[in-house]
Amino acid sequence: MSQVLISAKELADSLQGGHPPRVLDCRARLGDGDAGRRLWEAGHVPGSLHLDLDRDLAAEPGGGGRHPLPTPEAFVATLQRLGISPDVAVVVLDDMGGQLAAARAWWMLAVWAGHPDVRVLDGGLRAWQEEGGELMLGQEVRPEPSRWQPSFDDRAFMSADEVFSGRELKLDARSEERFRGEAEPIDPVAGHIPGAVCRPSAANLTEAGRFKSSEVLDAELPPDEAVVAYCGSGVTACHNVLAYAVAGRALPRLYPGSWSEWIRDPSRPVARG
Repeated sequence: MSQVLISAKELADSLQGGHPPRVLDCRARLGDGDAGRRLWEAGHVPGSLHLDLDRDLAAEPGGGGRHPLPTPEAFVATLQRLGISPDVAVVVLDDMGGQLAAARAWWMLAVWAGHPDVRVLDGGLRAWQEEGGELMLGQEVRPEPSRWQPSFDDRAFMSADEVFSGRELKLDARSEERFRGEAEPIDPVAGHIPGAVCRPSAANLTEAGRFKSSEVLDAELPPDEAVVAYCGSGVTACHNVLAYAVAGRALPRLYPGSWSEWIRDPSRPVARG
């Protein structure tokens, strides 16, 4: 999983080349399903397409949590609508260092669907603007639809029952306060999965909002061979999976339902502190 990040300068250069990548703007705000579209309309990387967290990268909330994975069929329809195929490189970005929701898009495209060339814009929209990149207004131009039929790798994720019975190290991407159960602004139950380790997704980034070096991440990330990443709803957990990729390590599996699914069954244990 090398070459998972791209700098703003590299993106600018590639957009001027003969085979520009498909740029997907994944900006989102939890609790406001229309925010991503509004942010895109207010200014976006030229030629980029809006990829919506709630509508494109998740199914309807319910028993599977707040952001369950869409069906493969639904995601294939999204990819084909956006003209994505293995022959076209893809760059995904947001304005939260990849946490909302570029890392989720990267995981779904590269890890789950097996696209061979997906990169996250390191530093996101802030880095693009600091590099002098312009923002465009206007209507979205729809590309020619593709006919790509990915072969999905369902081994990349785990169900709640597998997490419950498995021995993988459980890596929680939420804040330390939410992990300890001291604050829970979103879900009705506070705490964490017993035995889990807290690794806030923001800890993967420098103060400038870019990923720490591969050497630093390799030293900081838990060394267990078998890891499952989770968070509140399976979005920022993908940022920890991406961090392992940046570090050159074996990728954790994802628990898509995460805490928002875990707590729906009162028989599942909850830890605090």
